[in-house]
Amino acid sequence: MKNTFIGKEGNDAKFTMEFTAEEFENAKVKVYQANKGKFQIDGFRKGKAPRSIIEKRYGDGVFAEDAINDLLSANYGAAVDELGLEVVDSPRVEFSPIEKGKGFIATITVQVYPEVEVKDYKGVEAEDRKQQITDEDVDAELENLRHRNSRMISVDRPVKDGDSIILDYKGFVGEEQFEGGTADGYTLVIGSGTFIPGFEEQLIGAEKEKEVDVKVTFPEEYHSDDLAGKEAVFKCVVHDIKEEELPDLDDEFVKDISELDTLAEFREFTAGRLQADRDAMTESLMKDDILDKVSEANDFEVPDAMVDTEIDNMMQEYDYQLRAQGMDLATYIQYMGRTVDEFREDMKISAFRRVKNRMIVRAIANQENITASDEEVEKQLQDMAEQNHIDVEKLKEYLGDENLKAVREDVRIQKAIDLLYAEAKIVPKKEEAKADEK
Repeated sequence: MKNTFIGKEGNDAKFTMEFTAEEFENAKVKVYQANKGKFQIDGFRKGKAPRSIIEKRYGDGVFAEDAINDLLSANYGAAVDELGLEVVDSPRVEFSPIEKGKGFIATITVQVYPEVEVKDYKGVEAEDRKQQITDEDVDAELENLRHRNSRMISVDRPVKDGDSIILDYKGFVGEEQFEGGTADGYTLVIGSGTFIPGFEEQLIGAEKEKEVDVKVTFPEEYHSDDLAGKEAVFKCVVHDIKEEELPDLDDEFVKDISELDTLAEFREFTAGRLQADRDAMTESLMKDDILDKVSEANDFEVPDAMVDTEIDNMMQEYDYQLRAQGMDLATYIQYMGRTVDEFREDMKISAFRRVKNRMIVRAIANQENITASDEEVEKQLQDMAEQNHIDVEKLKEYLGDENLKAVREDVRIQKAIDLLYAEAKIVPKKEEAKADEK
């Protein structure tokens, strides 16, 4: 096989892959061996007919098309690597005439990663988003910790807002019990908004083992057409009422949940952790602001194929998140009354922004000759291994060579983003600046 680069026009690169008659013939032999069992020829047992007989019956090209596809799929990646092309789309292929006993030439046109030169990326102004943690923030976090370490205890009193109850219910529209409106032993937190508006509020004051009629009206846009806009009655019986018992916020609580001894120490530790988290978040937001400004200052073509691929990735992310919540993307799109094409269109602006910003950062990394050292890559892998609770060597094995290259590129890209931030001009927020002027 011989690969020859022809030229480039815009983001389209063109090259040829030339296969000899011998390579083509060997490929057809492989296809024949793999498929001969599919042919039934009179006078031969199934799968025993010679290739020449099959070609005579079905034509010389009976094995040629699959042979061509096999040759291209087996050699395309090596050709792209040899010619130093970074492709971003599926190739478009044209063939020379296919003649018996001869080789062939495939002329390939493919969209490649654009060459981008970024300007005006140093000294970009960005508003300072940093915020100081307050005593109220620490109080709220400690209260969250109390709730996370609470326990639910059964109580002998009527239902109150915030209680967790066990109930049976049966739903009726008129005199008819409707499908899907019945449950036994259902756990419901009053005030959670789990049920339709008005349901949970009417259970406040209910007593154990006494039937309560809950009257509601289903929303006009309810997902079940049979119930949308209709009045219904749920006959409910509460079997158990539990309330949250919170631990006291004192030194003993601190000793139970941490390695510290006093509440004062834990408050100081919590304030430091919250501040570190907020600083990381605000720095990330400021980096996004800077990158967006650089993007606005640099106009270049973003290949549609890259945007489409990014939309595919975003939809996969969305589907993964939904499945963690017991739903899938197809069901969600249908529930929202959208089509897949409409949903993809909704993602287009965000996908375009992601791709363009990534192209900008990569171009800056190239212009600044930024590299990722082996030590930096190893540190990134160690962090990934800790986050995923896996041994770093097993992680490397799982990732494979291609993904390890991607990790190295991610490190390089992050260094370019850090450079943008370091070179930026951070200015006070407008409202703070006005206050200083006054």
